[in-house]
Amino acid sequence: MKFEHFALNVPDARAMSRWYVEHLGFKVARRREDAPYTHFLADETGRVIVELYSNPQAAVPDYAARHPLVFHFAVVAADARAECRRLEKAGARLFLEEPQPDGSMLIMMRDPWGVPVQLCQRAKPF
Repeated sequence: MKFEHFALNVPDARAMSRWYVEHLGFKVARRREDAPYTHFLADETGRVIVELYSNPQAAVPDYAARHPLVFHFAVVAADARAECRRLEKAGARLFLEEPQPDGSMLIMMRDPWGVPVQLCQRAKPF
């Protein structure tokens, strides 16, 4: 099987999607303009998709209350510290900066809605 997407029920899928497009460089692969405002966002490769929707039939998790090790998604950053500063200006918050023994830098942040986003500057990329 091939991975298609992962999905998050969020309080405002439209606003969150705009932020991810503007600040993380994601592209809208598909969207619904009516409730639940589903947006499928693709990374620059087009092969990784996150679905954001706002569906009142299910509870929106309190992402900000959960430790990022319970759930997070990670993006590649050529300069994680510079990206962290840029994203902080856009409303994200730093959670933890973790230099790794191999020279990698992992920075855990929270987007403006509290969803954990990890910036990965790997010494040896996948």
